[in-house]
Amino acid sequence: MKFLTNLGLYLHIPFCNGKCAYCDFYSAFTNEELVDSYVTALIREIKQWGGKINRPIDTIYLGGGTPSLLNHRLGPLLSAVYKSFSVLDNAEITLEVNPADNILEILQNAKKAGINRISIGAQSGDDTELLILGRRHTVADTENAVRIARELGFSNISLDLMLGLPDSSCDTLRGSLDFITSLNPEHISAYILKIEEKTKFYKQRETLNLPDDDKVSDQYLFMCEYLENKGFCHYEISNFCKGNTQSRHNLKYWKCEEYLGLGPSAHSYLFGKRFYYPRDLKSFIKGITPTPDGEGGDLSEKIMLALRLKDGIKTESLPTAAIRKCELFAQNGLGILENGSFSLTNSGMLLSNTIITEILEEF
Repeated sequence: MKFLTNLGLYLHIPFCNGKCAYCDFYSAFTNEELVDSYVTALIREIKQWGGKINRPIDTIYLGGGTPSLLNHRLGPLLSAVYKSFSVLDNAEITLEVNPADNILEILQNAKKAGINRISIGAQSGDDTELLILGRRHTVADTENAVRIARELGFSNISLDLMLGLPDSSCDTLRGSLDFITSLNPEHISAYILKIEEKTKFYKQRETLNLPDDDKVSDQYLFMCEYLENKGFCHYEISNFCKGNTQSRHNLKYWKCEEYLGLGPSAHSYLFGKRFYYPRDLKSFIKGITPTPDGEGGDLSEKIMLALRLKDGIKTESLPTAAIRKCELFAQNGLGILENGSFSLTNSGMLLSNTIITEILEEF
């Protein structure tokens, strides 16, 4: 079988030094012995899959958890990837970083390992908000991490930002945006806070002073306008970039291209099939096999994912009734219908789930 696209590789690093109040990602507290056992197991999986797949890798993403905690283990881990797969010379290799950690040593090791894109979990430009979120870093830590990354030669830096926080408003968000943009990142990922079960915030949900839906919408639209005025392209619902610095790895998800995910809770889409590793660190270390998760890549899924992107979808693939829906959304300022394509406006992105559902109902 001949594949037309290169493969993305996601490596899940499920370790943290602490659990943030909002976090629902699968992670465990750092234990040096456990980390070593996990890296050994991850390299085992890398070698096994490398023997099965003869396909170039053009993006590698180390996510978590806090993958920067691997520190000196980053080199051996990525060395195993290079030995097991054909990694293209221009591959995008991303490491998520917590600015509270031993940032100089971590970024030095990252640079030596071949990582060329850094994603820093800034989340806010206000120390009080960071405390509420349960973050271990300060605003000064974020600034320091960006400075060191630049000094080491990293030219592709992404910063994470959260909105809809407790006690927040457009005014407080402006302060964070002023701070984030002052650091001149190439990329910004901005997420609306969602209260997930089994988190500290979920237990506190009755006492949190959260902005209502209308105020969160105001924050989102304010942020979009602010960043666009600063020269950022709003290329995906939650992502903004300058120049050609879109997250090439994450674009694979939204374009329904194939990728391999390794580690507990990591999902994959490969050979037209979806599968995942269970959220069980010990079972992964022992060698558990992935769980099948059905077929992938049908038209409905492609439409659902593509409408997250600024480019949207081609209307030639839509039934007449679905095109009429697109026309109605465009008339109400929620979409743009032109040149045979339909995409969402900033206001439409706020209602993306509803819009996508209504369009797919016409299939």
